[in-house]
Amino acid sequence: MDAFHGILKFVLNQKTVIGYSFMALLTLGSERLFSLVAFKCPCSTENVVYGLAFLLAPAWVLLILGFFMNNRSWRLFTGCCVNPRKIFSKGQSGSFFYVLGQITLNSLVAPMMWLSVALLNGTFYECAMSGTKSARLLKLICEGKPKECWEELHKVSCGKTSMTPADNEELKLSLQAQSQILGWCLICSASFFSLLTICYARCRSKVSYLQLSFWKMYTEKEKEQLENTFLDYANKLSERNLKCFFENKRPDVFPMPTFAAWEAASELHSFNQNRQHYSTLHRVVEDGLELSPEDEETTMVLMDTAHNM
Repeated sequence: MDAFHGILKFVLNQKTVIGYSFMALLTLGSERLFSLVAFKCPCSTENVVYGLAFLLAPAWVLLILGFFMNNRSWRLFTGCCVNPRKIFSKGQSGSFFYVLGQITLNSLVAPMMWLSVALLNGTFYECAMSGTKSARLLKLICEGKPKECWEELHKVSCGKTSMTPADNEELKLSLQAQSQILGWCLICSASFFSLLTICYARCRSKVSYLQLSFWKMYTEKEKEQLENTFLDYANKLSERNLKCFFENKRPDVFPMPTFAAWEAASELHSFNQNRQHYSTLHRVVEDGLELSPEDEETTMVLMDTAHNM
């Protein structure tokens, strides 16, 4: 039993690494599936568009999905059109761009993995580059090669050129080598940029390493217990309403946060060394609600809108 708990604790502590490893394997499998099943280079003047579409379109879709599946995105933008002060509050406008930057960096992981794997494989790049009409690129690719290379480069991927099989294979290997070099450059650049970003964030941290570890642990526990509490209260409220409906009686008072409390607990959190609040909910519970006249007016307008709906 102790061994099981030890394994479980190790998995939970390494869930980020495990998640990224699983994402890398999934990306690798998806790229191979695309290459073998869906990708068929046309070997025509459309090579550039076709190859770049398979190289960049999945990366763009993964980026959009990264934003879409990140809960922090919805917490950041929900209600911002109705009440812009939620994200550009007085003295906290920088927090919006900081959180948006974090969301963007997290969303870029999957697209970068796709681009890296696709470039290391070389199939999409080979097709795209073989259709180029740029004189500079043609010179780079075909210099020292037979003259047919300049006119029939778009047919190289299919092996339908009038060049010898050896020359055709040499061109394909050259294009794939270029792709793999770009892939490794992308991986090295992304790794170095990630290291610099993490180092800069840690250097600018307002708290010590131990307090930061406690902060992360608190955030995870609060999120976990918040979801359980939501479920518990939702069950109790729905049970009360159904019981009152079928028994045809007035409901008892059910304690719930006010509209202003929901709004305050959904705001962005900025750490203050003088007041050690580890989340927005922590700050709301400790300090209570201090609504300015503008906040009260906004709250009343939104409540009236909800009633009218």
